[in-house]
Amino acid sequence: MESLLAGCIGFLTACGVFLLLRGRTFPVVVGLTMLSYAVNLFLFSSGRLTLQGAAVLGTTDNYADPLPQALVLTAIVIGFAMTAYLVILAIRARADLGNDHVDGKLPGNESSRKESR
Repeated sequence: MESLLAGCIGFLTACGVFLLLRGRTFPVVVGLTMLSYAVNLFLFSSGRLTLQGAAVLGTTDNYADPLPQALVLTAIVIGFAMTAYLVILAIRARADLGNDHVDGKLPGNESSRKESR
């Protein structure tokens, strides 16, 4: 179970980094979201994975640690706010610049200007 979770975290991290390196804004937003999912899984797994553990202390001897659950819940809220902010920022950049590239320039624009001079 731990190796499956570690593989999922690694896969989400690799996909998130790959999408962060893209040239358009939407893949960058999706890449940051995937990285936040990977961090959430990592935080959740830091509380030791237990099967059939009680969420409330005192009912059984085997219980789940509530601290990683609280950290993940907080990280989900912060990640949602960050994603909403980045989407609004991307929409504004698209409206101001006329394209959705991260640096605001079209890829083939530099060579066409040099040839026309």
